[in-house]
Amino acid sequence: MTDILIGRRFEQQQLQKAFDSKESEFIAIYGRRRIGKTFLILNFFERKSCVFFYVSGINHSPLELQLKEFKNQIEQIFYADKKGTKLQVPENWMDALQMLTDAVNIFAGRRKVILFFDEFPWMATHKSGLLQALDYYWNRYWTRHSKIKLIICGSAATWIIDNILNNKGGLHNRVTLRMRLEPFTLYETKCYLKQRGIHFSQQHILQLYLCIGGIPYYLRFINKKLSAIQNINQLCFHKKGILTDEFNNLFSSLFDQAEIHEQIIKLIASKRGGMDRVEIENTLSYKGGSLSKRLKELEEAGFISAFTPYGKVRGVYYKVIDEYTLFYLTWIMADTKNRLTKEITDEYWEYVSQTSAWKAWSGYAFEAICYKHIKNIQMALKIPSGTTVTTWRYIPGKKEKTEGAQIDLLFDRLDGIVQLCEIKYCSSPYKINKDYAKVLIQKSEVYQKITKTKKQIFISMITSCHLQKNMYSEEIITSEATLDDLFEA
Repeated sequence: MTDILIGRRFEQQQLQKAFDSKESEFIAIYGRRRIGKTFLILNFFERKSCVFFYVSGINHSPLELQLKEFKNQIEQIFYADKKGTKLQVPENWMDALQMLTDAVNIFAGRRKVILFFDEFPWMATHKSGLLQALDYYWNRYWTRHSKIKLIICGSAATWIIDNILNNKGGLHNRVTLRMRLEPFTLYETKCYLKQRGIHFSQQHILQLYLCIGGIPYYLRFINKKLSAIQNINQLCFHKKGILTDEFNNLFSSLFDQAEIHEQIIKLIASKRGGMDRVEIENTLSYKGGSLSKRLKELEEAGFISAFTPYGKVRGVYYKVIDEYTLFYLTWIMADTKNRLTKEITDEYWEYVSQTSAWKAWSGYAFEAICYKHIKNIQMALKIPSGTTVTTWRYIPGKKEKTEGAQIDLLFDRLDGIVQLCEIKYCSSPYKINKDYAKVLIQKSEVYQKITKTKKQIFISMITSCHLQKNMYSEEIITSEATLDDLFEA
């Protein structure tokens, strides 16, 4: 590997602990496509003193081809010093894992052995027998081999959870380390770009993050000679841009019935504040267990997040949290429909990014980024541990006189304080004027009236620049978090 492993400090610590263990380890790692799962494992173990066996499933390929590739990897890793050695292609997965076990016993010696099965769901198809074979060999042989560290990896997150983590058979409770890989944070994105010689300002990095998120594979294509806006234009709107059609490729590679998942996520994305389960059922024809399964798959893959608004006892809401998905559905997909009648120039996104529509949408996208950096915000606002973090919204009935209110982010603290946070995306210092000051006070009063809380109300601001100090900010705002805070390690 040529790139340096950036970030993933917690994951590296966990992998090191498993590697140093004097017992066998069963590691399951999953996360959405392009997130860097394979890169993490290959880069972490490449400099370790061990035998590293790496095989990857081949999507939509017959059993015979999967077994042949498995055999080829055994030859390359274990028989490299015995040139000319040719093994027979195993007839089934039981024979294949026996072949691997024999090779480990013969050639590994005292060295630790990493067995890395990448894109495992593509190998373990319904009638392949691989899952049953893995069950047998792990329990019969590998679990007793203290040098073996087995790593199962896949982008189909729900498959990994259902068949490995929540296995009802012999693999039940066998996983010793589960790892869900998340996108890069803003800090990790900055480090990654810097490692590639790209020294963008925090505002430029935020502009990129709003559109493509912290997906390492997408960040690989950032051109340091172009501005953030020019990069977005080139990646997302030119006919040959790598992200122009990524959405369809992304879902089809993860889900067997991708069109259903696309319908669900498009519906959820249409509501800024999220959508509850009942509304999803009433709009689409998918209900009950069928809908639950697909919502779970989207959540585990990192596209949506489930939450219950503060004060609600029942009802689950869903919100799209993947930046690229939000950006694609709002901007790229709409543009694609008119692609034949529109010439995309290098100035296209520069123009669109100045429109009021983009400025309104970027506020929505910035909220999603803030939700992913809650720990940074808590530190900046000095929120104590044990605090409940949520959102709050009140929609009055037709006959009610009380005005409605929405709180972007709410911290219900154990020390008698409720902290209401307003999130604002801005490229210059944000100024609270007289009218907005009234809005903030009104939100606080509505919250206090509807919830009947006796706690002290604090109002905080979270901005992508910083707050301009004036009489209103000094009087109303108790604390502030800025973009600098979101970029903290």
